[in-house]
Amino acid sequence: MSLKEIIQQLNFIKQCHRYRLSLWQCPSFLVVMIGLVTILAMLGTYLIAIRYTEQPEIVALIVIFITAVLTTISYFIIQSFERLAQANQLKTEFVNIVSHQLRTPLTNIKWTLSLMTDERSDQLSEDQLSRLEAIKESNREMTKLVNDLLNVSRIEQGRLVIQLEKISLKELIERLIKDYYSLAKASNVKLSLISDNNIPLVPADHQAIKMVIRNLIDNAIRYIRGEGWVKIILKKKAQAVVCQVQDNGVGIPKADQNKIFGKFFRSRNAMKYQTEGSGLGLFISKSTIEALGGKIGFQSRENQGSTFWFELPIK
Repeated sequence: MSLKEIIQQLNFIKQCHRYRLSLWQCPSFLVVMIGLVTILAMLGTYLIAIRYTEQPEIVALIVIFITAVLTTISYFIIQSFERLAQANQLKTEFVNIVSHQLRTPLTNIKWTLSLMTDERSDQLSEDQLSRLEAIKESNREMTKLVNDLLNVSRIEQGRLVIQLEKISLKELIERLIKDYYSLAKASNVKLSLISDNNIPLVPADHQAIKMVIRNLIDNAIRYIRGEGWVKIILKKKAQAVVCQVQDNGVGIPKADQNKIFGKFFRSRNAMKYQTEGSGLGLFISKSTIEALGGKIGFQSRENQGSTFWFELPIK
């Protein structure tokens, strides 16, 4: 952590303002206060004890008074944490309810659009079909965002459901490469798979691990400027299978790398080159891989590309 980041952490007034709390409800301020009071209490008790050693009841009363002050401050700290926890719980429940409510109309729109473009395409002009395809793409983006919000809500509430089955990552990636062929071609990106022989099956949730790999491939393609490449590498490592997604894209600034798996976080150059995105994909991917008993990480250099990897245990 840099000196600038340490100073920002110590700026409790700014932190209290961010959470819209008064100073006497702000945990960071109260922690500083209890630290100062404790130090003063220790010094004061020592000095008083030296002066009034012949009257121990005075020292005892002072200790009781100081203990009461510290207890009161501790109570305020607990109350402020409870308020923050309640606000976070309300936010999670709100996101969960709204996301569920949005899924139904989005699904109805999806099926209506599919009916119009598939069964009645001969009755529509080329311009009308083009506009409907644009609406379908917007619908897909909205559906993905709603699903991401629901997954984040489940993760925060500890309700992420994992159904384990034996999965061939190689076969899954080969199918995903076919799915991404059109996007890769339109983006002037060469997408390829490099795999060791006899990659073993891994116990994982099919839909969950598919979503993780989709997120990594999607990010790799979208953040390449001009012509480029994305390589997906599968390796067997001791008692695990390692999947790497390498690209020669814009990379991640060093200052942003420690926040890359955070909720709603997008690096500065990501927002510069790609305005779309919720900043939830990597947070969900990390939570999913860890729920499966695996590990996830990355290496990146700005303007030189990134390598995101995860590994899953074979047993």
